[in-house]
Amino acid sequence: MKLDGTDLRIMSVLERNGRITNSLLAEMVGLSPSPCLTRVDRLERAGYITGYGARINLAAVGELVTVFAEITLHDRRMATVSRFEQKLKTIDELCECARVSGDCDYILKLLTRSVSHYCETIMKIVEESGLVDRYFSYFVVRSFDPGDRGFLDLVQTSD
Repeated sequence: MKLDGTDLRIMSVLERNGRITNSLLAEMVGLSPSPCLTRVDRLERAGYITGYGARINLAAVGELVTVFAEITLHDRRMATVSRFEQKLKTIDELCECARVSGDCDYILKLLTRSVSHYCETIMKIVEESGLVDRYFSYFVVRSFDPGDRGFLDLVQTSD
């Protein structure tokens, strides 16, 4: 399925506000409601839109610790990578994970109840897997919202 500028605008609006009404979405992207709904359905069926969610104010939930961890594996063989990624799937505290190039192999984002809870969690990853050469932890001391924008804002389109 080839995406056009209208499809990208629809996804950009929905990325910011998944609860928007179809009528307002249609108005914002320059369509009437029926064709807009048809496009949204098509984008969902094609797998471009995979779900809708809520942004949670973690500070309101309680004192939580966010940590980014750089992980370097002992080796980069497929068997090692596969076993490590299977281990990561068992870690409830893992919010995001990216395999990266550079000085480390993975960057993890973990959300824990406390520093000691983080220590227990990272030990599950490091010691139990037996695959990690080294890791570095970066504790978030302050975070901020850079504004209401999404990755689709970066996409240049022409109709």
